[in-house]
Amino acid sequence: MADGNTPVNTGGIAHDQLRSVVERIERLEEEKAALANDIKEVYAEAKGNGFDTKILRTVIRLRKQDKAERQEQEAILDLYLHALGMAE
Repeated sequence: MADGNTPVNTGGIAHDQLRSVVERIERLEEEKAALANDIKEVYAEAKGNGFDTKILRTVIRLRKQDKAERQEQEAILDLYLHALGMAE
């Protein structure tokens, strides 16, 4: 039997180490949820100021891409729109 400071190793698993990992993940998940809520509030604020949140999400997604990747996607989109007769 182990005291509170001695890791118990049963079946190859160090219980204290496992508990520590699980608790760290849980804390990070809580932080992630809080950040997601903060982002939601910023989008609500933007919407209240007259911005289109769907377009804002697209802008955020595009800004994460490098220029070459963005240009490639735009070229393919343009090709598809032309093929469907939807391009100007």
